[in-house]
Amino acid sequence: MSTAAAQGGSDKPALRKPVFTKVDQLKPGTNGHTLTVKVVSATPVPGRARPGAPAAVPSRAPRIAECLVGDETGAIVFTARNDQVDLLKPNATVILRNAKIDMFKGSMRLAVDKWGRIEATEPASFTVKEDNNLSLVEYELVNVAE
Repeated sequence: MSTAAAQGGSDKPALRKPVFTKVDQLKPGTNGHTLTVKVVSATPVPGRARPGAPAAVPSRAPRIAECLVGDETGAIVFTARNDQVDLLKPNATVILRNAKIDMFKGSMRLAVDKWGRIEATEPASFTVKEDNNLSLVEYELVNVAE
């Protein structure tokens, strides 16, 4: 008998309460963020078949949309994929769980992969601070000598 079962508990670890992050606290190369954001705009990215993929299956191209999302502290481009595109409609408010920062051409993009989750929630009362768009900041990878 395991010690957790002997104490009347289950073997599952206790879930941590999510710590909600604000958009202006996001940094390159970080992950595990939980944010409540409002969708400002959603722009579908034209689907391109991957090179080397069979041309007979055009419907397999992933649906991708670049959505400008944000909260009262700032905005960032969120890359929505496949089913996520349906949730991220303009003016929708969503909770992004376990979101990560991807770097694309030197700028930050927010994304939720298979380890994260997007949930629709009640409309937020805040207005998005669009003049602080973190995706417009260009970062340069600098190698630091030890």
